[in-house]
Amino acid sequence: MAKHLTLACAALALSAGSAWADLRDDALETFRALPSTVPAVKDNPITPAKIELGKALFFDPRMSASGVFSCNSCHNLATGGDDNLETSIGHGWQAGPRNAPTALNSVFNEAQFWDGRAADLAEQAKGPVQASVEMANTPENVVQALNSMPQYVTWFGEAFEGEADPVSFDNFAKAIEAFEATLITPAPFDAWLNGDDAALSEMELAGLEQFMELGCSSCHSGVNVGGHGYYPFGLIEKPGAEVLPVGDKGRFAVTQTVDDEYVFRAAPLRNIALTAPYFHSGKVWDLKVAVQIMAESQLGEEISDETADQLVAFLGALTGELPEVTYPVLPAETRATPRPDNSFVGQ
Repeated sequence: MAKHLTLACAALALSAGSAWADLRDDALETFRALPSTVPAVKDNPITPAKIELGKALFFDPRMSASGVFSCNSCHNLATGGDDNLETSIGHGWQAGPRNAPTALNSVFNEAQFWDGRAADLAEQAKGPVQASVEMANTPENVVQALNSMPQYVTWFGEAFEGEADPVSFDNFAKAIEAFEATLITPAPFDAWLNGDDAALSEMELAGLEQFMELGCSSCHSGVNVGGHGYYPFGLIEKPGAEVLPVGDKGRFAVTQTVDDEYVFRAAPLRNIALTAPYFHSGKVWDLKVAVQIMAESQLGEEISDETADQLVAFLGALTGELPEVTYPVLPAETRATPRPDNSFVGQ
């Protein structure tokens, strides 16, 4: 009896797999599975020494002027690679202007930030360190702090072997980029793209089919299911100011081109189920609501509850497994280490 049940289950699985075979063929023309190894990045060979240095810098709050905020503060690797806040809190308890994107799989984005103003992760890493509402530091102060701690000097020498002056702000950013390139999260969707028929449920497959037929994949495609291309938020119908604040004109701030008003880079959707709230404004906390808003504003579609649930199920299949990250033991400060600016405390 058990043998007959096993054969019956196998037959059902084979039948279900065959039913979705055409969908996989279509999906492989639109998406790509994550690679099994750390990808190369331009002008920055990735080595174990550079990755370990970058991990320490990613978690070190002394890279901020106050000694309070690290990269991990806004891109918390325990909470989906972001901070699950509407907008991030930075120096002087100031609220930033936009929702923090996830650091997970960010190496696959065409450009960084919602407006694409940083070409790569190394350039991106320099931004928050110097932003007055984030870490409020300066390159000079960062380099002074690093040089004041002998362990960091040794680590930079090992990571950037052969360089006359390895402790630099450029190398600080390259090390963080190398670490972030390892934050790849293979998901059930990747297993399915690679041929595992059992990796996705019927509900998730129905959601993928809707995702492609409705046109969501026109903007959210490729290896990161988004993260490339710039599109108006409100292509068909602009959301209200409670979702699309009138003061943030998106890519216009970068290009000063009128056509780029309220244009943003397509959000990468991997691990989206972990990264509420949604949109650059961080105004929407429910993924189903975010899906419905996108259908109306970008596609002109008022989708049913059933379709929205199917789409949410598919998006859940993009939640991946994070590589194990051990919290680093950071170098000890010395008398030469710059003292933190805590002048805002108590205000």
